[in-house]
Amino acid sequence: MTYHINVFKLLFSMYDNMFRIRKAERITNLWGTCVALVFASMVIYGWMAYLGIGTNIVSSDAAVLQASQFEFEKFWFIVGRILFSIIFACAVLFIPPLVFLLFTDIPYQKLVAMQQVVLLVLLVERVLWIPIAVYGGLDWFVSPFSFGIIISYITQLHWVIAFFGAISIFQIWVIWFQTSYTASLSHLKKNQTVIVVLGLHIIYWAIAAALSFFDTYMIGGWFG
Repeated sequence: MTYHINVFKLLFSMYDNMFRIRKAERITNLWGTCVALVFASMVIYGWMAYLGIGTNIVSSDAAVLQASQFEFEKFWFIVGRILFSIIFACAVLFIPPLVFLLFTDIPYQKLVAMQQVVLLVLLVERVLWIPIAVYGGLDWFVSPFSFGIIISYITQLHWVIAFFGAISIFQIWVIWFQTSYTASLSHLKKNQTVIVVLGLHIIYWAIAAALSFFDTYMIGGWFG
């Protein structure tokens, strides 16, 4: 049986498509979909940078820089964000399947198909955050979709806020989806699957929190 990847069908008709993927002996359109998702990531992150999201450090120098120099710095900021989007998309698509391979008997291509849905959902979250950032001035870790905004009333520790800010309603859905998908396609028990998925996300949240700090530090060093 051949299964032709359609990330939207897998997202909106999950259980039927999980059954088809489990029975499939051959997966088609996998890499083309990966390329399309990476390109979508580049467009979204490039658009965010063009709108000025995250450029507060660069913008603070606008008054003392010549127009051409400021535009030059902004251009390289956009390029950097696009390069980051490629790394981000590839990391989401290809690294978690390697981890799941250690604990399950699911073929790598079928795990990549799972991560395509995950990346699509994360990109949707980013798009929904854009008007919040532009009109509300809120960073991603205090988005109303995340727990960071609640934690910010309890502590001012940036890493703690960013850690919980990485936990959003979209992330919770992703955990549920990955758990359901891997449990459906593997012989792992449900509780074992939850431990693997949750452990992977805790590592992701910690890395995201660390990057939120170093991102500001590195940009400040580059443009300062």
